[in-house]
Amino acid sequence: MVTWNMNGKVSYEDLEVLVGTNRRFNLLVIGLQEVPRCNIKQLLQSALDNTHCLLGKTIMQSLQLYVFGPKNSESFTKELKADKQSIGGCGGLIRRKKGAVAISINFKGIQMVFISCHLSAHEHNVEKRNSQCRHLSHSLFSKHRNIERAAQITVWLGDLNYRIQGIDTIPARNLIHNDLHGLLTSKDQLLQEAERGQIFEGYCEGTLAFKPTYKYNVGSSNYDTSYKIRVPSWTDRILFKLEDGCNIDATLRSYDSMDHIDSSDHKPVKAHLCVKVKKEKMHHQ
Repeated sequence: MVTWNMNGKVSYEDLEVLVGTNRRFNLLVIGLQEVPRCNIKQLLQSALDNTHCLLGKTIMQSLQLYVFGPKNSESFTKELKADKQSIGGCGGLIRRKKGAVAISINFKGIQMVFISCHLSAHEHNVEKRNSQCRHLSHSLFSKHRNIERAAQITVWLGDLNYRIQGIDTIPARNLIHNDLHGLLTSKDQLLQEAERGQIFEGYCEGTLAFKPTYKYNVGSSNYDTSYKIRVPSWTDRILFKLEDGCNIDATLRSYDSMDHIDSSDHKPVKAHLCVKVKKEKMHHQ
């Protein structure tokens, strides 16, 4: 699974890196924000070099979600549905649509929901983001409540826009420069709000062992040197939740940023999630 805010720019070389060369996965889920006006689906399909086919997509202007599976895996796919929900927020010369797009899919007997979102920006908008999370969670697939109940695993990915607060940019950057960015997790708004029970109740996330993914100077791995010199933050995240009592196990094998991609002011974030159906225990009389 990958999430990336493209900042209104496209680099085919970066898309090739995004999908990678190790294709030993069943599903590739790609959530994109601030997508430029071009045929991203065609570019992704070309980058995948025909090893994978598109199983489902949903697009709301610059907010897009794609699910790819191995070639000839369509027979394992059932009950695919898509939904989208806008929360406003379009501005600038590039499209910055805020809201979420979602896909529900039954793949090899496991019911999954993937939600790619882009929430409101700026450090002070914590409560606004919390409210948007709750609204989107209740609104998506509201006409198909059976989907929400049937989902065995739900994944949220996207530019959630939660920031690091309570520290100035220079001390924060010094910690990152000295590979001490783990000390900044206590100041991460998303973790704070989840701890307060405001958002993502029951969801899991990997350790934030990678550097904050925003904001970079485009074309480099240097943090923002504009007049705003923003505090670096983990705006781009992937979280997942297993429904209580479901018969599947999920193991997060990796959770990392892709720092060598530099065509945007965000670094992509990827997660490798292994999902398996539990084996039923044999009962002997």
